[in-house]
Amino acid sequence: MIPIPGDLHARYNRDSAGRDWLASLPGLIREALDRWQLSVDLLPGEEPWNGHGALVVPVLQHGRQAALKIAYPHEEALVERHALALWGGRGAVRLLAADAASCSMLLERLDASRWLQDAPMDEARQVWGEIMRELSIAPDDRPEWRGFDHIAATAERWSDEMPSEWERQDRPFPRWLLEAALEVCQTRGAVGRRSGRDVLVHTDLHFMNILAALGADRRNYLAIDPQPQIGEAEFAVAPVLWNRIKDLSDRDPAAALRERCRDFSLAAGLDPEVARQWSIAREVNNALWSAGKRGHEGDLARSLWVASSLAGRTLEGLPTAKDLPEPGDAVS
Repeated sequence: MIPIPGDLHARYNRDSAGRDWLASLPGLIREALDRWQLSVDLLPGEEPWNGHGALVVPVLQHGRQAALKIAYPHEEALVERHALALWGGRGAVRLLAADAASCSMLLERLDASRWLQDAPMDEARQVWGEIMRELSIAPDDRPEWRGFDHIAATAERWSDEMPSEWERQDRPFPRWLLEAALEVCQTRGAVGRRSGRDVLVHTDLHFMNILAALGADRRNYLAIDPQPQIGEAEFAVAPVLWNRIKDLSDRDPAAALRERCRDFSLAAGLDPEVARQWSIAREVNNALWSAGKRGHEGDLARSLWVASSLAGRTLEGLPTAKDLPEPGDAVS
């Protein structure tokens, strides 16, 4: 029996659908082991890895190291295999096999102990930029492209949903910040529909989703967990801004955040101003989500600090940059 990590169990034990998925995991693992002729590569008492919405089991296939990923069935997980197939191991983890019915994938194994979260920021910026350039591929006639949402459509949906959600959450931040996000959605959404600059976008390319590769024949780092969409590549910059905030300069962290946005954008060959705009919209949307969730006060504070600082008017009454929590943590 493969143990289920405690945080994954706690996350999906809150409702009947999650509990049903947890109960199905042993059977899904057995089926995958049989389907792809795998053996579990865990030491006695060792737990498998997990992300927010998936279990990842280190396995061997005919003596070759690999990783079995079984995701909770949700929209982003259902199209992940298509993005990985399109990238073909360039800039992202290589897909070895997939089973859509069980939301299972067999992936090359990466070094889970080494990620960009711990790398010096100069190195992280260079690596992130190189990976972004490789991942930003243009659509072609392969059938995998048909399953992705368009970022412009996401922006249009946010334009409709944000005002009513802001009212429903009892106006959790000033109207000017909401209007700044809506302006981005309306302008960038329209530009995105017309520009012809569509690429495949890894929308969750933060430092912890870039792991070191195994073996001398692979590049040093590769991306995982893409949450893919099609649209402007600048949409991808936001996650490196809402993570590792404590690494920003103490002297003027808001200015340092805007500088990070510029530097990471330039490292990837992107437009820093477009990246800043999209990042405001994404963090305002995140703030509205957090405002309605008990236990996410830290996420709300961080999102508001990032969004308002990128807009040049950091909101008063928030924790300092050094005191802001990392995603998922509580306010300190």
